[in-house]
Amino acid sequence: MGIVSQGIAQENVGYLTEIQQKWANAKTYTLALADSMSADQYDFRPVPDEMTFAEQLTHLSGNMIWLCSSYLGTEKPPFTAKELAGFKDKSKSEIIDILNISFEYTQGVLKTVQPGELNEEVKFFAGPMTKRQILTLMNDHLTHHRAQAIVYLRLNGATPPRYVGW
Repeated sequence: MGIVSQGIAQENVGYLTEIQQKWANAKTYTLALADSMSADQYDFRPVPDEMTFAEQLTHLSGNMIWLCSSYLGTEKPPFTAKELAGFKDKSKSEIIDILNISFEYTQGVLKTVQPGELNEEVKFFAGPMTKRQILTLMNDHLTHHRAQAIVYLRLNGATPPRYVGW
């Protein structure tokens, strides 16, 4: 292995370590956010075209599971797409359990991704992507739906938890 290849491999190891820490913090922050909404407001939606608070959380769970099981790992997902679609009417405590399971699954898959795999291309519906791009997409999607959930909290007079980043 040449010097350049060794440098890339070390960079990829560092990146995977950072991503694993990022997802541990994302789990902490997302669970705190979910806990901040009162149980009777889990069916809140600001306008008819928006998802409910519960749907935001189950949707981000489903996305993590789908991307991990389809593009990053071979571990059997904890929920099927059909099961996840039915979770929107679950109670606050059940949704928090679903989030916990989804993050545990995601973190387990992330631990199996090898540095040399990050630049491997996968067939994605929007065109070929690298596994590194799938990881970026997962983070972006999670951030997008968590941000919407924060607005829902504020619209209901709840204070979002303090941000936990990297």
